[in-house]
This record gives sequence, C-alpha cells and structure tokens, in this order.
Amino acid sequence: MGLKKKQIQLRHKEQAEKRLKARLSYLAGKGVKPPKSDRDPIVRKIEADIRAVNHRLRLMAEHEKRTEELAKAKADRAAAALKEKEGGKVEKPKKAPEKAKEKKEKTKPEKKPAQPKPPEEGKGETPA
Repeated sequence: MGLKKKQIQLRHKEQAEKRLKARLSYLAGKGVKPPKSDRDPIVRKIEADIRAVNHRLRLMAEHEKRTEELAKAKADRAAAALKEKEGGKVEKPKKAPEKAKEKKEKTKPEKKPAQPKPPEEGKGETPA
C-alpha cells in the first residue's frame, strides 16, 4: 500500500482515540462508571472503528513484508542467473515463497467417479 494510505489510517486512529477519550470523560462527568461506560453505544462504535483501523494497518504491514520478501527472492534469482552466466555453478534459490507451497498443498481431495447404477427391471419397459 502507498505511504499516504498508511498515514491516513494512522490519522483516523488518532482521531478515533481522541473521540473515545472525550466520550469517556463526558460519561465520567455525568457519573457513569467504567463498567457501564463500556456498554455505551457511542463508545462501542468508536472502539469498533479503532479495531477496524488496526486490522487495516496490520494487513498493510503484512503486504509490505510480503513485497520485500518477493523483491529479495527476485534479486537472488537475478544474482544466481548472473553467476551462472559467468561460469560458476550456484544453487538456485526457491522460486516460490513458503506460503505459496502451503496453499498448493491445501487443494481439494479428488472425487471418485460415481459408479453407474444397474438398470432396474420393469421400469420404463412395456411388457410384450
């Protein structure tokens, strides 16, 4: 993801945290204690927003990590190909990351073809 999207999500998280703090202080001023303030619908909505932003940020971090791994693997393959052209034999790096192998292993089991049913006597035939 782009850097701007990450900054936007961080800004949304900060704003939600400020709104949550303001709402909790408002409820405390009214005399609502913390166990009951957690049940307030506005507080629950703001906390849900914060969880959603945290989830998006976590996905962005995973995407960045995966991109770095793929770039490194690509550079390793290019370096290995260059050394091989120069004359030295080099072990080839793995083509696919480990996660891709795991996904391939989790394919659906093959279905057995159904055996044809023997024809039943008396059905569909007219007696002669």
